[in-house]
Amino acid sequence: MIHSEAWDGRLFIGGGWTEAHATGRLRVANPCDGSELARVVAADAQDCDVAVAAARRAFDDGWSASAGAERAPLLRAIAAGIRGQREALAGLEARNNGKPLPEALWDIDDAAACFDYYAGLARQLDGRQGEAIALPSRDFGCAVYLEPVGVVAAIVPWNFPLLMAAWKVAPALAAGCTVVLKPSELTPLTAMALGDIARHAGLPDGVLNIVTGDGTAGAALAAHPGIDKIAFTGSQATGARVMQAAADDIKNITLELGGKSPIVVFDDADLEAAVEWVMFGIVWNKGEVCSATSRLLVQQGIAARLLARLRQACEELAIGDPLQPGTQLGPLVSEVQHRKVLGYLSIAREEGLAVLTGGDAGGVPARGFFLRPAVYVDVPTSSRLWTEEVFGPVLCVRRFATEEEALRLANDSAYGLGAAVLTADDARAARVSRAFRAGVVWVNCSQPTFVQAPWGGFKRSGIGRELGRWGLDLYLEVKQVTTYRSPAPWGWFLKKKGSE
Repeated sequence: MIHSEAWDGRLFIGGGWTEAHATGRLRVANPCDGSELARVVAADAQDCDVAVAAARRAFDDGWSASAGAERAPLLRAIAAGIRGQREALAGLEARNNGKPLPEALWDIDDAAACFDYYAGLARQLDGRQGEAIALPSRDFGCAVYLEPVGVVAAIVPWNFPLLMAAWKVAPALAAGCTVVLKPSELTPLTAMALGDIARHAGLPDGVLNIVTGDGTAGAALAAHPGIDKIAFTGSQATGARVMQAAADDIKNITLELGGKSPIVVFDDADLEAAVEWVMFGIVWNKGEVCSATSRLLVQQGIAARLLARLRQACEELAIGDPLQPGTQLGPLVSEVQHRKVLGYLSIAREEGLAVLTGGDAGGVPARGFFLRPAVYVDVPTSSRLWTEEVFGPVLCVRRFATEEEALRLANDSAYGLGAAVLTADDARAARVSRAFRAGVVWVNCSQPTFVQAPWGGFKRSGIGRELGRWGLDLYLEVKQVTTYRSPAPWGWFLKKKGSE
């Protein structure tokens, strides 16, 4: 069971819920109606000090030196603990974030799978230690060891609260690091539940610590001298500040900073499948997805039919309470985010963009932070809606004539996280996939994400790759050990007997 009463005035530090130093509290709201779900600590710098100190003790007291085979069962136990509370966690996620319950259930399943996957890589890590490196001299031997980077500050966003925590915590623990997790102040509840799950799984005290708070806590962790690595997912603006804070003592950093991803539909694509994937790319998780394919490039021959079908699909969406069966689109996460997206709709009106559907706040429940999908056609590439990450169910459309034109438009972005191509021509799919300037490319689909495959982007979409073996390597330092094997001195500086 999730015992949320333990969170009142407390932070998860050193293996249990401890009284916070800070007296400030943050209100956690239900985006369906704005009602209060909980109040959590607004941690300050002193609370962060305590959490970092606990993580450092745990790192030094044996966790960093433990074998991967010892860590693996604990990660599997965390996965089992998440699965054991699947429905409760998904319900909490849906109420706190606003995503429909079926999507929340996917997220919880994926979070558990992430811990299981990295349990396997933790065990394999033992076999990677001491790898021999071939050298040109037989007098020397060289071996490579992989060691944990240290204490990690994992700062996660509000769009996938537990899943984004798992993406960072699981590989960090698998590598032998200890973690201070800072969830978003908007959606901290399932990440906080992870504390009890880890404790019941038998994770040693201090290996995972959870500090709630706003940007004050995040900034304190980013600048903290006891933090060895920052793993951050969020906005480009905040990521830039994290990078600046890390520069003072050259912290290791991973940044995932969002995108403005294109989806390119050629004339030979299956119409119904194309509409399904275009919808999934902008409506899934209410469009609050870093990789949302929010720029639709559609070839002229299929454009009219696709846009007509897309309009119909948008207007038939079931919008409402995420816990109600059949709901396809829940509310945006918060009043602030709702206002931000409405602000982009105002910009669209000011710019005179042509509306296919949506573009206003009508046709949704009166209470809560709901919004119908908005689709704009023939959007100029100079429009802020074309260039900026809206993070809501807002789609911009342009038509194209040739493959070359489509690629030029697709790659003309400061971001480079995701890109999708829909076509029946396998050769064209291969050409376009390789030509995209993006870290994640989908062919005849949009948004599928697997823990085994690398995740991250080009350009301003961030630094580093999460997931897969690349995600584990983010939390490892590489050490070479070179040994002189000859029984005699090397003789470079010492004169040999009889040389004079």
